[in-house]
Amino acid sequence: MKFFIDTADLDEIREANDMGVLDGVTTNPSLMKKAGGSDFHAHIRKICEIVDGDVSAEVTATDFEGIMREARTLAKIHDNVVVKVPLILDGIKAIRALAAEGIRTNCTLCFSPTQALIAAKAGATYISPFIGRLDDISTPGMELIEQIVQIYANYGFETEVLAASIRHPMHVVEAALAGADVATMPFGVIKQLIKHPLTDIGLERFLADWKQYEQQAAAAGDGVGS
Repeated sequence: MKFFIDTADLDEIREANDMGVLDGVTTNPSLMKKAGGSDFHAHIRKICEIVDGDVSAEVTATDFEGIMREARTLAKIHDNVVVKVPLILDGIKAIRALAAEGIRTNCTLCFSPTQALIAAKAGATYISPFIGRLDDISTPGMELIEQIVQIYANYGFETEVLAASIRHPMHVVEAALAGADVATMPFGVIKQLIKHPLTDIGLERFLADWKQYEQQAAAAGDGVGS
């Protein structure tokens, strides 16, 4: 499974990338607003310079011509840019046209298997089902991941399933078990993946025992490592 970070914060992206496990970045207009700045294209370029992997940058147009115009501009920023397109009628038309031009796309705001099927038939590079938002309305979001993975396997679609709107580590585990190709998550969730209370307890015990060992060695007149 590939790990993407869902943020436009350059410091978070650098820190996550330094861990050595980051495969890409997803952004959206809300994340750009949170990160601040005034030059969207320059900001995406900076992200691409940090991470050696796919970087999703979203269009804001909702009509076919506008989506195509913005997508072509975004794709020129860097080879790693994947154009994020909303799952609407003109978005699907644009995904098909962009695929014909060799421009990769991330079809976003997917909430049903039929939407995912249409996106794959249009030639989307990624499909982004929003599992957390489904959970928010008492609908099991992970079932959608399972359905999409099965449908794509049935027909050999090459579109990658990108589990989005991930809220906690169990979402990552469940998405991995369901066969999602990618999980995109906030930096806080990435850090949570490392944490376990038994790891902390075990390390604390080992270090305490080592300190006692050093004291015993010193009392016996032996230097540690001598």
